[in-house]
Amino acid sequence: MGLGETYVCKPEEIVFTEEALFVRLPGGEEKKLDVLYRNFELFDLPNVPKAELMLYAARHNRVKLTPPPKAHMEEKLSFALLHHPRLRAYWRSELGDAFDRLRAIFPETWVLDPRPLPPQATIVGLEAGGEPVNDWMQLVPLGKSERDFVVKPSGFSELAWGSRGVRVANDLPKEEWQKTLDDALAGFDRTPSILQRFHKGKRVKVAYFDRKSDDIAQLDGRVRLCPYYFAIGDRVRLGGILATIAPADKRLIHGMAEAIMSPSAVREDGF
Repeated sequence: MGLGETYVCKPEEIVFTEEALFVRLPGGEEKKLDVLYRNFELFDLPNVPKAELMLYAARHNRVKLTPPPKAHMEEKLSFALLHHPRLRAYWRSELGDAFDRLRAIFPETWVLDPRPLPPQATIVGLEAGGEPVNDWMQLVPLGKSERDFVVKPSGFSELAWGSRGVRVANDLPKEEWQKTLDDALAGFDRTPSILQRFHKGKRVKVAYFDRKSDDIAQLDGRVRLCPYYFAIGDRVRLGGILATIAPADKRLIHGMAEAIMSPSAVREDGF
C-alpha cells in the first residue's frame, strides 16, 4: 500500500495469503495492507467474515492491527479490581505513584455478584440510606434523589457498547430499577454487570455546522472526553482526545445522530 493511501472496505473484501493481507478494489486490483483498523467489537467476532484470518495475520506480524485485540481492555470489571482493598498493596507495589492517580480517575465500581454474603460482611464502600450494604436489594427502596447509580454490562455482549445496556437508576421507576438489578444479577454467569455512581457530564455550548439551515448553530449539551493513548516502544503517549457532546436533555452520552463528535487537544498552558 502506497504512503498515505487508505481504503474503506468490508471484511469479506480482504484477501488472505500466508505472506500478507490484501484488499480487492472494485476493478479487481489487489493492494497489500500494512495497517488494518479494527472497526468491530471483539464480542462480535463470530459475525465478522474472515475475522480469524485477520487475527492470524496480525498474530504472525503480516499486518499491524489497531486497536489491538486485547480482551481485558474491554472488561469494565477491571475498575472494581483497581479499587478492591485486598489488592491495594499489590497495585501500589506494581504501579507506584501512578496507583493513587488511577484511583482518583477510575470511578468506584462494584461487581453485581448474586452470591449472598454472610450477615457479618458488607460490600466495601457501598451504602444505602447511610447504612452499609450487605444485600443488593437494599438499593431498591431508595428514593430517586438517593439513587445516584448506573448499571452497565461488562465485556463481551452486544449490550456493552453504545450505551445499549446502560441503566441510570434515578431515571427509572422503582419497579424498573428492581428489574434492572434482578436482570443484572441473573445474568452474572453470562454477562456480568457493574454498578457505579452516576455523574452528569459538564454542560457546554458548542458551535457546529447545521446542514439543514446551511449555517452555524449552537448546541447546548453535555460532553464526554475520551483520550486515546498509544504505546510507542517503552513509552505511552497521548495520541488524541475525542469529545462527544450530546444534547443536554440526553442522560447518556455516546455517538448518537444528534451528537457532535470532535477531535480535541491539550494546550501547553494546561487549559
